[in-house]
Amino acid sequence: MPVSRRTLALPIAAVALLAACTSSSGDSAPDAAGATAGGSPESGGAGDAGPQAEAAPEWDTSPESIAAIGDSITRAFDACSLLADCPEASWATGTDASVASLAQQLLGDGPEAERHSWNLAESGATVADLPAQAREAVAHEPQLVTVLIGGNDACASDLGSMTSAADFRADFTETMDIIRGELPETQVYVSSVPDLMRLWSEGSESLMARAVWQMANICPSMLSDAGDDSTDAAERREAVRERVTEYNEVLADVCGEDALCRYDGGAVFEYDFTTHHLSDYDWFHPSREGQSTLAALAYEQVTMAE
Repeated sequence: MPVSRRTLALPIAAVALLAACTSSSGDSAPDAAGATAGGSPESGGAGDAGPQAEAAPEWDTSPESIAAIGDSITRAFDACSLLADCPEASWATGTDASVASLAQQLLGDGPEAERHSWNLAESGATVADLPAQAREAVAHEPQLVTVLIGGNDACASDLGSMTSAADFRADFTETMDIIRGELPETQVYVSSVPDLMRLWSEGSESLMARAVWQMANICPSMLSDAGDDSTDAAERREAVRERVTEYNEVLADVCGEDALCRYDGGAVFEYDFTTHHLSDYDWFHPSREGQSTLAALAYEQVTMAE
């Protein structure tokens, strides 16, 4: 379930919730000077309580419009035909009844859902492309923005070409700043990056999968020489998995600082997907079944009461 046509098969997943932060503060106690002067909260003296902290915004479990940003997973690349996007099968905004997308579950079927959902993701996108997508998204003024990004950042030609965790943080922070700066009440759902090591583990026993990965040069940092069980190959794959873990930590940290952002808690990363969830064309991107699973997990997260 990658992001680019040859990127990564962000398998699918699971989305769990990261409740929006709330805060409140009680009245402050009267200070010593107020007490000695005979003041009290009731009498309006020096011990008056300060202003109450503003209540954190509440999460709306039934948003009425959705904009999706991200990579080829959200574009449902290779879900319907070879080397082609299939947005109608997208977990986020698709119209295929067999997928039951997040938009369909929240907005219903028919033209109403189509008029109020926008798929702005791009196959091959990395986190560096996300700010531009966010600018497109805010123009539609959606009540919910979905984010699934990071596969292509880890699926590089070699370990040295993977996006650093610091750069990943900078670009994702900019994305959130754009959304929040323009749409202070819009909610954001953030999926974790799928576990590419599990992808390798699920497909590496298949001669067909290994052949497709090699010929199509799919996610070489993880899937190159998929049958190689040497120490060097194992260390390379572990390094990719560690970088994905770092990306997910960034997503959790940045999202956690926003009261109207929900990170899935690592649900997609931890999901035990199988080959049934992967495209028959590239053994990497989600199949329709994989897209449906992502949609179900997202719906569970978005509609979870605080």
